[in-house]
Amino acid sequence: MIPVIASCPSGTKPYVIKAGDTFYNIAYRFNTTVQALIAANPTVNPNMLMIGQQICVPTQPVPHCPVGTAYTIKAGDTFYAIAMAHGVSVEELMRFNPGVDPNRLYIGQVICIPPAPVPLPTPTCPSGTLPYTIQAGDTFFSIAQRYGVTVEALLRANPNVNPNALYVGQIICIPVRPTPPPPPPTACPSGTFPHTVVSGDTYFRLAQRYNTTVEAIRAANPGVNPDALQIGQIICIPRTPTPPPPPPSTCPSGTFPHTVVSGDTYFRLAQRYNTTVEAIRAANPGVNPDNLQIGQVICIPGTPTPPPPSTCPSGTFPHTVVSGDTYFRLAQRYNTTVEAIRAANPGVNPDNLQIGQRICIPGTPTPPPSTCPAGTFAYTIVSGDTYYRLAIRYNTTVDAIRAANPGVNPDNLRVGQVICIPRT
Repeated sequence: MIPVIASCPSGTKPYVIKAGDTFYNIAYRFNTTVQALIAANPTVNPNMLMIGQQICVPTQPVPHCPVGTAYTIKAGDTFYAIAMAHGVSVEELMRFNPGVDPNRLYIGQVICIPPAPVPLPTPTCPSGTLPYTIQAGDTFFSIAQRYGVTVEALLRANPNVNPNALYVGQIICIPVRPTPPPPPPTACPSGTFPHTVVSGDTYFRLAQRYNTTVEAIRAANPGVNPDALQIGQIICIPRTPTPPPPPPSTCPSGTFPHTVVSGDTYFRLAQRYNTTVEAIRAANPGVNPDNLQIGQVICIPGTPTPPPPSTCPSGTFPHTVVSGDTYFRLAQRYNTTVEAIRAANPGVNPDNLQIGQRICIPGTPTPPPSTCPAGTFAYTIVSGDTYYRLAIRYNTTVDAIRAANPGVNPDNLRVGQVICIPRT
């Protein structure tokens, strides 16, 4: 049976529950709050509303604001956003709403907005400055950056302004003459050359661009503040890059030497040599992994890839690894299996094949025909060749090429293999 409320107390009005109603959407619809609905209906379970059930809806959710205006919280509202939108400070907003927790606002909650402060009269800016109206989000730091001046210059031009209490519409004075950059060096010392600072330049980026270090640039410019570089400022860049640390004379037991090439990082070397970045760091305590130099020699834990076998055992033949080779591709090319190639190369890591490395392939390579029979000529397979393409190229048929090469598998042609092509 649906409970019926005989009458609603003062300040509320009756409402009959409909399909889809919840305390949340009812509160939103009637500009009140879920908490106010619960307080007005102490005997109603908000989680078990029934169609036709009568509840009481508060009709006066707006708090008494003796000064200022009432405001209803919307999705995404914060005290900071509300203060910026209404030209007041967060502190004033909190003072006008002592019972409101700014960190727990909810949609439909009503707060009081204090009246906007009466703007001060426009100050008379002294010579060498110009007036500026504070906008939302402005700080002395952002204004100084925008106008190419310093915060100290702003403070001197506005002695009566509190930089920590700026408000929208406030007028301050901006110095029109930016602080001049430090004078450029008359001449860069021997071993350095001048560089004119452009937008985005930092000592770190310049060190990367000119293959030197931040410390070397600092030492070459003792009177320059690296955190206040100015566009057009001239600094000195060391010509000679910092030499790489000397290579180890010998790598300790359990490691082997590696000469750094372009693109090498500890992470890539760890993958290539089946070790870890931490193990490479431990094996090279004097090396900066973030500053590897081409030609530098470091020590790699483990043992290098074993040399190729001098001879492949009976039933196999040698293959020299080229770019892109994997056990899977080799198994397809030579009509064998990955497991058979693994078994024929017990000391080789299939996940770390090196170009030029020699491995053994099970089976026997297809021998080229010693001589092609009359009516045919010898042809050497190149990349992309198929019997179909060769038949079109030489104006013959796939069947004719098959007949001329009875011992050849047309689905396993290899670059360099010699077959016989029927003459037309």
